Amino acid sequence: MRPYLITAKPGRAYRAARWVGRWALRLLALAVMAGLGALVLAVRCARPVINYTATRAAWLELWASSVTGIGPVGAAVGAGLTDEFVKEFHRARTGAAAGGAR
Repeated sequence: MRPYLITAKPGRAYRAARWVGRWALRLLALAVMAGLGALVLAVRCARPVINYTATRAAWLELWASSVTGIGPVGAAVGAGLTDEFVKEFHRARTGAAAGGAR
């Protein structure tokens, strides 16, 4: 038998520490996944409430503009924000494609 093939077996404490470390990492990963799942569930459950609130706010703005005679400001602001988001998304998408690996 060649002497370089004989290696020391890890001690019991070292093996126990590695086992505890592995399970701690697995539990941490499980906790992160559970937290993200709870966050996604909360956002998905809140979505109908947000949509209803936005619809009611739009109707309220239209009613207020008809009563006061001032045009609906939210529509103009919302359209401008939407245009800016579309421009930024397009700029980021095309910039990433142009600068990528060839």
